[in-house]
Amino acid sequence: MRAVLVTTFGGPEQARIARTDLPVPGPGQVRIRNEALAVHPADLAVRAGHLAALLPEQSAYRLGWDTAGVVDAVGAGVESVRPGDRVIGLIHWFASRNGTHGDQAVLPADAVAPAPAGLTAAEAVTLPLNGLTALQALDTAADTIGLREGGTLLVTGAAGGVGHFATQLALHRGLRVIAVARAGDRGQLLALGAEFVEGAEDGADTAAAVRELVPAGVDAVLDTALTGAPLLAAVRADGLFLAVRPPAAPAPERGIRVHVVDVRPDGGGLAALAELAEGGALTTRIAAAYPLDQVAAAHAHAARGGVRGAVVLTV
Repeated sequence: MRAVLVTTFGGPEQARIARTDLPVPGPGQVRIRNEALAVHPADLAVRAGHLAALLPEQSAYRLGWDTAGVVDAVGAGVESVRPGDRVIGLIHWFASRNGTHGDQAVLPADAVAPAPAGLTAAEAVTLPLNGLTALQALDTAADTIGLREGGTLLVTGAAGGVGHFATQLALHRGLRVIAVARAGDRGQLLALGAEFVEGAEDGADTAAAVRELVPAGVDAVLDTALTGAPLLAAVRADGLFLAVRPPAAPAPERGIRVHVVDVRPDGGGLAALAELAEGGALTTRIAAAYPLDQVAAAHAHAARGGVRGAVVLTV
């Protein structure tokens, strides 16, 4: 089978197709014949070598976090899915360092869920990593500070992969959403039902603009744009700051709790996202689709600034 491997860190051309053995699912695992795969910033960072210091040295790294496809084999003890089932799934790449990008992938059975009806595989594969990150961030806010209907959430990078899903999920839960993004994203975010603040290079300016809309401060912020500490000024005392990468997590102040969202595979969460997508409460976006053998071109596209929607590999 084909797999996308990185053997030398560098530019997009270092994401290469290689022939590997067909993986065999072990107990509690399923093998998926991939139909669509999403290319994420984390894939680009690994390929470029930006995270080399954090990775154990090995001869090759297979990229990929998520998949949409068809189950073609199951391991012992798996009863939740059967060969022929259309599914979506997620692995935590940094835990396995053996990703999904290729013709087939093996995942734990509890990390997959039925694919949403009515969506193509390319549309469905936009859900797992970004959708679960957004969902788990909102669940953390609900558990930590009781963020429920009527509460206020600030989302930076609201037009990006995680931010777009977080905005929709928060609105679906009845939250007031203040969306921070570029000026060109205003219309789309207002149409979803969010309030809009144009992102500024200085996070303090963004916080000041948010305080004009919410003088008492928002209950929580989900900082997908990695703005960091300056946004604390937009949060009420005893609120919550949700970061998506540790370097962007500020030191707590004024009783504000700080939590780094580290996505975890969760078939139940994926099933919930799929149901929302089927019902139209979640919309997906595709920026571009490339066949698997054009993975280098897909990496180059994903590296462009301001990409809106997922860059997808089709298999």
